[in-house]
Amino acid sequence: MIKEYLLLAGRNFTRRKLRSWLTVLGIVIGIAAVVALISVTLGLQYSITEQFQKLGTNKLIIMPGGEGGMMAAGFSTAKLTEKDLSAIEKTKGVDTATVMIYAYASVKFRDETKQALVIGLPTDESSRIITEMQGFTAEKGRNLKSSDKDKVTIGNLISKDSKNNGLFEKGVSLRDTLTINGQNFDVVGIIKSIGNPQDDKQIYIPLDTAKDLLNKTDEFDMIYVQTKDGFKPADVAENVKKELRDFRNEKKGEETFSVQTFEQLLASVGTILTIIRIVLLGIAGISLIVGGIGIMNSMYTSVLERTREIGIMKAVGAKNENIMNLFILESGLYGLIGGAIGAAIGVIFAKTVETIAKPLLGVSAFHVAFPWWLIAGALGFSLVIGAISGYMPARRASKLRPVEALRYE
Repeated sequence: MIKEYLLLAGRNFTRRKLRSWLTVLGIVIGIAAVVALISVTLGLQYSITEQFQKLGTNKLIIMPGGEGGMMAAGFSTAKLTEKDLSAIEKTKGVDTATVMIYAYASVKFRDETKQALVIGLPTDESSRIITEMQGFTAEKGRNLKSSDKDKVTIGNLISKDSKNNGLFEKGVSLRDTLTINGQNFDVVGIIKSIGNPQDDKQIYIPLDTAKDLLNKTDEFDMIYVQTKDGFKPADVAENVKKELRDFRNEKKGEETFSVQTFEQLLASVGTILTIIRIVLLGIAGISLIVGGIGIMNSMYTSVLERTREIGIMKAVGAKNENIMNLFILESGLYGLIGGAIGAAIGVIFAKTVETIAKPLLGVSAFHVAFPWWLIAGALGFSLVIGAISGYMPARRASKLRPVEALRYE
């Protein structure tokens, strides 16, 4: 019986080709948008998670400002000091702690002067924590070392070898000289691409030099902590919070600092991406509603055109449920075909976004994702939308009386 239904539905689809394709167009657009948007946001989330896992989860970040992460730190007047660092180093579960300072500074190369983010990094053993977490590893030349004072390493996009737009019109090479806030520095290393243009245009100098150059002699912008083996990062984070609250004489909930674990950072990113995904899907859902209305309208028209055919089917023994099943299956077929085409277009569009984004934005770690449930869900959802849209027309067709249907012209 299902086979006969499909044959009849397929014959009607091919018999009215133009109307059929126009009917499924709304479903095609909606499903294509849904598949593309979800695959891009999922790919972004997977890429971020992968990068965090590579960095390791046994690390914490302490920033000035209350809960709110880097955004709060950027607007906070609170500071982290040497005494805070000492208190953190004595906290239970803390293995190593190190610091970073940063500020925008005037950077001159030849005849060009630009504003760039200059970061002061430690040059002792503790620097490996920041190197592991941030990926500040030299691709050419070398990293900063303890004997350096007037040396710098530069982000990948600043270098002469970069194919993308960098900081200066003429790229910087190893052994070139940069003038930062009036002080000359020799370039000894080019940092490998971190994955986004902002990070790849940063400049790195020794921490002790940065303190004077950036006027931050007893102030840190971030403190990085590596936890000891056997300690859970979340537990160590709570220990650090308690230690700093006691040391700074602050009450719980009124802290002028924040402590973040990798799990918290991932959760924050996941929440933001979920919100974006819901908003975008809501917009794409409008196309699906329009597509469903299109199917319903087409099926009502089909019922009118095939009234006599319905009468003949009923005259030879077809029951109401047979007529209803036929029309619901036919409308579901509209939805399924539209869903299949839309899913294919969505995959192509998402891969195109990935291909364009990598060289244009310098986002090398970005990959779109197509989990099986995304494609299966898109096809199933489009089938259901089609079937639901065809229910009322199918019900009307099943209620037609054979005698009246046979007399219809």
